[in-house]
Amino acid sequence: MDRFMDVGKEPRKLRQPIEGYRSLPLTTLEEAIEPIVTPCPDVQRRAYIAKGNCDSYKDGLTEDESAAIYLYTTEWLPVNQCLYAALNSVLRSKNRDKLIQPWLSYIKLLLTALFKLPDFTGTVWRGVRLDLRLEYKVGATITWWGFSSCAESISVLESECFLGQEGQRTLFSIKCFNGKKIRQHSSFEEENEILLLPGSQFIVASHFQPSKKDPDLIIIQLKQVKPRFSLLEDPSKGMAILTSTPIPGISKTHGQVGDENNDTLIENSPR
Repeated sequence: MDRFMDVGKEPRKLRQPIEGYRSLPLTTLEEAIEPIVTPCPDVQRRAYIAKGNCDSYKDGLTEDESAAIYLYTTEWLPVNQCLYAALNSVLRSKNRDKLIQPWLSYIKLLLTALFKLPDFTGTVWRGVRLDLRLEYKVGATITWWGFSSCAESISVLESECFLGQEGQRTLFSIKCFNGKKIRQHSSFEEENEILLLPGSQFIVASHFQPSKKDPDLIIIQLKQVKPRFSLLEDPSKGMAILTSTPIPGISKTHGQVGDENNDTLIENSPR
């Protein structure tokens, strides 16, 4: 379940807003994925299975909308050719504007489906087999640009299928206000998956070691906040979500990890 543990791939700089799909027509799933066969060669077969497993009108979604979520949660090999991995790679890329065009119809269908689901408010969990304390300084504001898969229960991530009980691990405890419960539309119905939207922004509240007996485990607490400006285009109304008044006194410091996507802009918020 790599999508629950790919937070280490998030860029370390602010990207441009995710947009360009609002004026496009809403298509069937088959039409939406036709332009992305090159990065995801098996996507049409997987979409066929997704449509076959989705009911119309569950949660008020159409069959195509529900299947768009199901397809996002479907994993196959090689992982980099899975739809979720390829899509999130594009959303996180500094060259997104050059790469996103084939994805716009699918993004519109997926977001249209997710926007129909009620917002989930509460604590969710995400993890990675890395120590990310240096990249998540207390008081900093960070932005995740990919769709972020989270678990409703910490015990899920502690299993051997995810983080396990040994080695360097970071668990994120996230207080969110607009997560989306996708269990009824997921290919993994046994997991209470909460999906956070691209462009979600958080304040780093704290990080600590929960047990001296396990010095390799770190918990980082995040609190979701509304960005100063919209970072994700509403699929039907334009840039009209996740806005707030400006926050004064923000300074910038850069992360130290050096690949092209690992250059997150970390903002120090007023205490």
